[in-house]
Amino acid sequence: MKLRAQFDSGTYSESKGAFKLRDSLDPMQPELSSREGNGLSLTLQPELLARMPGAGSSSGTETSEDVQVPMGSSSGSTNGRGATSRRMRTASHSHSHTHGHGHSHEHESDSGESDMESGESSSSISELRYLLRWLKKSLPFIVILCAKLVIQHALGLAVAVGLFTTFMYVNKSIQTQVFLHDRRTNLHCAWLLLFLTSSSLLVFYTFHTQSLYRCLFFANATIDYHNFWEVLWSVGVTNFILKFIFMGFKCLVLLVPCPLMTYRRRGQWYMLIEEVGQLYQVIAPVPLWFRYLVSYDEMDTSVGLTLGILLALLYLIMKLLALYGLSGSLQKTLRTFFSPEVNGAPASPAQIREAGDICPICQADFKQPRVLVCQHIFCEECIAQWLNQERTCPLCRTVITDKVHKWKDGATSAHLQIY
Repeated sequence: MKLRAQFDSGTYSESKGAFKLRDSLDPMQPELSSREGNGLSLTLQPELLARMPGAGSSSGTETSEDVQVPMGSSSGSTNGRGATSRRMRTASHSHSHTHGHGHSHEHESDSGESDMESGESSSSISELRYLLRWLKKSLPFIVILCAKLVIQHALGLAVAVGLFTTFMYVNKSIQTQVFLHDRRTNLHCAWLLLFLTSSSLLVFYTFHTQSLYRCLFFANATIDYHNFWEVLWSVGVTNFILKFIFMGFKCLVLLVPCPLMTYRRRGQWYMLIEEVGQLYQVIAPVPLWFRYLVSYDEMDTSVGLTLGILLALLYLIMKLLALYGLSGSLQKTLRTFFSPEVNGAPASPAQIREAGDICPICQADFKQPRVLVCQHIFCEECIAQWLNQERTCPLCRTVITDKVHKWKDGATSAHLQIY
């Protein structure tokens, strides 16, 4: 019994020394402790036991303590079991190495893609920050430069703003008067006509030295054709003045008394005036740009003249294509202008009584009532005004006509023809 107690105490001390030695080793490898002539003890880590089959049940209860397996004291069994433990250790090490290598390869590929994306985003953000810093530093100079340009071209900018606001005001007013139909004010129409005339004359008087009125009938104005900004300015002013002229013609149509011209006929006149005005606005800037493209004072050689002629020819080809597209629209407008336009058929007294003697659009007694294909009855002028913008019946949305003619409401295109 005394020898057994000494043996147990020696085993405990050696196990304690093996536990201290295990702290300095790799936690993924099993530890091997031996006693000289007494036996062999194998210490396994909890992480390794968790991977071994059948260890799932015991891992939940004993996860924080090491497991020691006592081995026999015979040399043959010790060598055999030691070799077995070495094979287990080698197999587990190779498995862990293979598994770790596979995960590390996938992690490297994923991290490579994420690094590329993060690198692109970071570069774009850095470029944006650089641009913002540049704008912040350059903002005072930009403000100074803009102030200088505004002071230098104050008159031209004021005229441009005045022309644009005049166009917007008169265009909206004409559409309102057309919509009012019989309730329009002739005095207001006359005021619009006078306002357009005085605005055009004021512009020509302000720039009388340039003779801009000559551009209206394709004559040469007294401007510097080598200066791009001066040519562009002349083209813009000419385009606005042409809009004013054709808007004045619409005001004259508005001033015609109702007994002399029906509403449907007025819409045809508005459409024809607008189509002709757009065609004229396309042709008006041709002489200005042609002379600008051909003139090459800085290149007096034949090369400069040849280049200018080629550019002018390309410009003329572009203009011919634009005129070809507008000619088709003008032909349709002329056919509509010269052909009678009838909406529905005259309504009988019985149909008028069934409809209640009141027009659904104007909510008044019928004036020249017309019955459509859907058997709904409207005033002739009311349905003509409706069909200027729509193709269907106002009540049941049945398609009445397949034609929608623009500009019958007296509107003028806001497109600025600068080329």
